Order: sequence, then C-alpha cells, then structure tokens
Amino acid sequence: MKQSRRQFLTSVSAMAATFAMPSFLVARKANAAQVNGQAAGNAFMNDWRLSGSHWGAFEARILNGRVEEIKAFGYDKNPTEMIQGIKGLIYSTARVRYPMVRLDWFKNRQHSDTTQRGDNRFVRVTWDQALDMFYEELERIQQNYGPWALQVGGGGWRSTGQLHSCVNNMIRAISMHGNFVSTAGDYSTGAGQIILPYVLGSTVVYANNTSWEIILKESENIIFWSTDPVKNLQVGWNCETHESFAWLKKLKQKIADKKVNVISVDPVVTKTQKFLECDHQYVNPQTDVPFMLAIAYVLYEEKLYDKKFLDMYTVGFEEFLPYLLGKTEDKVAKTPEWAEKICGIKADRIREFARMLAGKRTQLIFGWSIQRQQHGEQPYWMAAVLASMLGQIGLPGGGISYSHHYSSIGVPSSGAAMPGAFPLNLDPGQTPKYPSTDYKGYSSVIPIARATDCLLHPGETINYNGSKVTYSPYKMVIFSGCNQWHRQPERNKMKEAFRRLETIVSVNYSWTATCRFSDIVLPATTPYERNDIDAYGSYSNRGVIAMKQLIDPMYDARSDFDIFKGLCARFGKEKEYSRGLNEMQWLEFLYEGCRKENNAKGKAFEMPPFAEFWEKGYVLFPEGKPFTFMEDFRNDPELNALGTPSGFIEIYSRKIASYGYSHCKGHPMWFEKEERSHGGPKSNEYKFWMQSIHPNKRLHSQLCESAPLRETYTIQGREPLYINPKDAAALGIAQGDLVRVYNDRGQAIVGAHLSDDYPAGIVRLQEGAWYSPLDAKIGAIDTYGDPNTMTIDIPTSELAQAVSSNTCLVNVEKYQGKAPAPNGFTGPIVVDL
Repeated sequence: MKQSRRQFLTSVSAMAATFAMPSFLVARKANAAQVNGQAAGNAFMNDWRLSGSHWGAFEARILNGRVEEIKAFGYDKNPTEMIQGIKGLIYSTARVRYPMVRLDWFKNRQHSDTTQRGDNRFVRVTWDQALDMFYEELERIQQNYGPWALQVGGGGWRSTGQLHSCVNNMIRAISMHGNFVSTAGDYSTGAGQIILPYVLGSTVVYANNTSWEIILKESENIIFWSTDPVKNLQVGWNCETHESFAWLKKLKQKIADKKVNVISVDPVVTKTQKFLECDHQYVNPQTDVPFMLAIAYVLYEEKLYDKKFLDMYTVGFEEFLPYLLGKTEDKVAKTPEWAEKICGIKADRIREFARMLAGKRTQLIFGWSIQRQQHGEQPYWMAAVLASMLGQIGLPGGGISYSHHYSSIGVPSSGAAMPGAFPLNLDPGQTPKYPSTDYKGYSSVIPIARATDCLLHPGETINYNGSKVTYSPYKMVIFSGCNQWHRQPERNKMKEAFRRLETIVSVNYSWTATCRFSDIVLPATTPYERNDIDAYGSYSNRGVIAMKQLIDPMYDARSDFDIFKGLCARFGKEKEYSRGLNEMQWLEFLYEGCRKENNAKGKAFEMPPFAEFWEKGYVLFPEGKPFTFMEDFRNDPELNALGTPSGFIEIYSRKIASYGYSHCKGHPMWFEKEERSHGGPKSNEYKFWMQSIHPNKRLHSQLCESAPLRETYTIQGREPLYINPKDAAALGIAQGDLVRVYNDRGQAIVGAHLSDDYPAGIVRLQEGAWYSPLDAKIGAIDTYGDPNTMTIDIPTSELAQAVSSNTCLVNVEKYQGKAPAPNGFTGPIVVDL
C-alpha cells in the first residue's frame, strides 16, 4: 500500500490583501463530515485547524464555516508565500460546482460533434445522472470494443493526502470494472528516468542524494547546473518541510566567507544564484552537451582525469574516446574551439572551467529542465561521464546529483516508516467485471508524452526503450485530479487529437482547460474539505500530519473516495472498493499500520494511538544520519554492484547500442536540435528561445486559479513574459505592455516584464499557466499565456520518447488593438435545456 512517486508515475511576501468571497460562493450545509463526534462545518466555529499541502503544513483559522486566515505550521522555519494562495483556491471562481455534461455530448453521447469540444457549453445534471452516464460509457466501451479502447490518464502532481489520492481512487475503481490502456514515464523526468538506469543502474532522479551537511563540509566546488533549488524547493511531493533552506542559508554564508566556490551554469540568472550571490556561467540554450564534451576533451588531453576510477568503476570509456577525439565517422574533435561556436563560451574559459573542476572536490548538481529537450537523454548521460572522469563519485562532497532541487532531497531520512496509501490495485482475489486482456494487438502501455500521437496515429508502431509500442485507437479517456491540458505540449495538436475521442471524463475541483475539453465533469472536494493524513517530508520522513477538514464541501463537491465508491456501486463492487470502511476508519487503518511499524523500531519512533494523534494533529521523528550517494558502490563495486548490465557505471552501453536508434546511440553525443536559438536551426525565422520552467508562485498549474496569489505576478491579468530590456526596446515594448508571443504552433497574449536576468535572445514564460483559448477553434489565440501553446511535441529520442518542451523558438511583438480578456478562470457556460 506504500507507493513512491517513481512507482506511481511509472505505472500509469505574505499577502496582506483580504479576498472578498463573491456572494454566489456558499458552502453546502448538508452532509458535514463527523470528526470525533463534532461536525466539521459548525456555523459558529472559531478555531485553528492543522492541514498540509505540497507547499507546506499550515494552520487555518475557521470562522463561521469559512477559512479566514492561514499561517505556517510552527515547525516550518522557511514557509513559502504559496500557502497564502490556499484561500483563493478554495473560493476560486473556477471551482467545479456541480456535475456537468458537455452540451452536444448530453444530446448525442458518443456521436456528438467533437469540434465543439472546448467551446465550454455545459448542462448541469444530478450526481445520479452523471455517475450513470459515466458507468454506461464504461459498459459501452468494454462491451463494444474491449480494454484497448479505454485510456486512464496519469495523475501528475495529485493533491496531497494518502487516502484521497485521486489517482489511486480512480485506478482502483476503474480496475474493478475492467482493464485499460495505461501510461509509462512522466513529464518531469521522462528522459532522465529512462537513460540513468542504463548508466548508473537506477532511476536516480527520484533517489535521495548526498546530504547537504556533507556537501557543505566537504565540497570545494559546487556546480548548480541548470537547476534552481531556491525556487523549486518551495514545493514537495508530500507535505513539504522546507528543511533544505536552512542548508542553503549556510551555503550562502560560506560563499560570502569565500570558503567554497559555487557556480550556476544556466542561460539565465536564477533565483538560486541571486539568493546565494554566487558566480554565473552563461551557456547558450540547449548546448550543454558541447560544453561538457569540450570539458571532457580538456580533462583527457591535459591528463586531469582519474584513470584509476575509470578502470575500476566504469566500462566503455575506450569506446567513447574515439568520438571525443574526432576519430569516428564525424571526424570532429570535441575541442573547446569546436564547442565555443555552439555553446557560446570562450575556448579559454572552457579550459579554465575544466581545470577548476578537476583541481578540487567537486559536487555537480543537475536539475530536470536540461533533459526536457530534444535528445534530453544526452546531457544526463554526458554529466555522468564528466563525474566519472573527475573520479569523485561516492566521495563525500563529490560526484553527481540529479535531484537536489526536489522535495528537500539532501535532508537525510529519519528512518521512520510513513503511512501507506489507499490501495491502487485490486486486492488479492478480486477480479474486474470485465477481465478481458485482449488488446487486439495494440499496446496496453504507452509512453505518457506520446498520448497525443497515439490518438493522431492509431495503429502506428514506435520504438520505446528497447521494445515496440503500437498505438491504440482508444475511444474514451478518464482524468482525475490531472490537468492534461497543462502537461502536454502543443495545444493545437491536442485539439485535433481530442476530437478523435468519443468520451472524456474529468474529476477535479477546479475548472481547468482539461475540464473545458471534457464531456463529463465531476466536482471533487479540495484537500481542505475532507479529512486525510500525509507524510511530512517526502524524503526526510520527518513526521505524519493530520489534514483536518477545514470547511464543509462547497456546492455539490464530493471526495474522490465517495465519487468512485458511487461509481463502483453501479456494478456491485462498492464494498470491494471501500473494504467496508468509511473515511475516518480508513485514516485510522493507514495510521495504525504506520504506528505498528514504527513502534517496532524503538523508542525514538514510537507513535501515539490514532485518537491521540488526531487530536494533536502531528507526530514528529528525529533527524536522520547524513550519507553520501554511491559511497557503498565506491567502497566495494563488486559487493554493491549497480543495476546496469555490467554492474558498473556505463559510459558506453552495449544494450542501447544494440537498439540501433538514430537519436540515442551507444555513448553520449551531441545531436543538433530541430530548432535552436543563437545560430541554430530556425533561428533566422524565430528570434527567441522560450524557456518554460517550473513557476515561482505555483506548483505547475495548481494555484493558478487562486486570484489573490495570481494578482501578485500577472501583468494586466496575463502571465508575465520575462525579456531582456534591450530586446524589448528593439521591439518597441515597454514594461507592462501586452505582447503577442507566437510561432507556427500557436500564439498567446502575455504581459512584458523587462529584466536583465534574461540575456539577449532568451525569454521566459512559466509553465502551468492556465490555457485560456479565445474559442475552441484550432489556432485560436490563448488569452492568458500558456507556454505549451507554442512548445513542440516531439520525442526526446526513440529511447525515452519523452517530452521536449524546452526545444522551442518563438517571436515576440507588441500586441496591437484591444486585447480580449483572459477567459480561463470563469468556469463553464451553463446552458438550460
């Protein structure tokens, strides 16, 4: 019942302004959940309640059944401003209030006019009607087609909480009815999680890494390469503790005292660099691999590499060396002079950089954005080669990390067990109503980033990670707590693909673009309108948090647990689904399982009984012991062999080479991109590289619907486009102007934010901005500023088939005329029949 993020994804400051609630936002009075014999929605209640979120644990003051104030949990010494967006999320105008059905689908069901999908016209129905329609569609699909015709969408960053996990509830319920097409991989680390098992023996991107304590003590060089932990550590997979910030503050002081050399390698000035006041090494976008190859060339030519480490701990360096030296078919030595023309870094600086890395204990820290580009496998593979040549993998304060920006990785685990989750799969002995596993020759699993291609090219067979995948022409898709219209690139391509579907069901608490492009939309409660528990600290395992229901469910919202229990009741499996337990019984069951495991570990991990825990709201565990990543492997590579075919670090992979892929060969290489700025392909046609990074004040698309938080960063109600002042002046654009950003894939209206943090030829538009097209037509302008309106939907390579959204060129111009108002936060157009 325990499930890591990796397992799940593979299987399928503070604002002072007070938010005024519109008069139509009225909490539902009936069916208040009973907690300890007391209704959660007491109309005269005035107290503080503890809860948790991706943005941290917090306390909420409840007055007359309404959240009036939010403050950080006392243990959190570095809370993020994002928790102040929670009120705006709960009382958002974009809440899904009632079960809704798309107008033409309501009239014609699977024969509806799908070109109308996205026009936002919906009919309000009752819960019974909506669940009946949902069930009838599942029956139709299984009876008329089979499991190949149903796809269950991945859940992405589902809301926190172990019981009400939207993905677990969805998959368990649908599995009780029948089988379906599922997805593999994720959008966050799609290329990295595929390539690294071949190179380092495990996924690594979701593994804990060397503790900050050791890095600060032992490292002489720290290289933040394409990573921005100060920005990204604001959020976590579970309830975030923000413990990493204490170490970053200590690092800042060490830099000020000149006790450590820290460099940020990035095309732009990051939030981390500004916070630490460290040095910056500019590199042209998407050209990190030539920079790394030239560093490797210098290390080899000047005999600065660790030959003993390569001989003892790696395989394949001799196969890689001819490519590095230009003795293979390309006949190009990867010299600093060669790299300078591509990456924009002077040859002498490349040599200086290489010597600096080799001269002292060096910790390389990479982020995830660098692998979200065409050929995204290559920078991660080449980074491992660099770390191997330096020979410091497994040493305290040396080696490589791909994860220090994520969920307080680097804070050692307490060693305590965390509570399990609502079961994802069927229990032993349970069988679906429709047990067929006949996929008619189509694949039962598709790479998640190829979901659009699957709809547009049914029956096509592609290469994927050493195997073949045949696209299934599925007819129906289900999303729960998942904003697919944020995650997938290239919006106009998505519009065309979604028109191929007969039925789309979405379960959510906010009216996202995914809801707008669905046929049946079911209103879920927010995490703050139900009871749950969560791990406190995804990797540190610092404790367990009670997520107490703050208010009664708004409108007709129901918890995911209740929604899918109601669906299962329609085919006689309600009790199998719930095991006959209600919400509080499940929470006690999950907690007591955790308590039993921890109490067996000794006094330091003892947990009180559930009732006592629920009353207090949390239990905390002691700090863990610091450790060094891959230290065991370095100490004994035979006893602690890696999970690669050889058991060693694979600089050359015979297995990958055997696949014969054009864009991912047996060792890391530089591949030119389909489009690239600064002299690359299409740079004459489109002048700017558009960086679509993780946002600073939301978690992907979560909290974008929170008006008070959104108003702290938008410009004229639109997403900010960060642009260099000289570039803006050349285009006649001033701070605060509306601009159009566009390419041949799409266009959006955004607000100009001028900043010297962004060099010439580079703009930034943060991902997660809610897609707000002017209408449902293909080519319609986005009125708010979703970068995926312009990003490209091509695979990283045949190996990972992952997302390449950072391979993206655009043009920018001042917007002319009267701009249409952003329309993405108003909910559906309700049609009365």
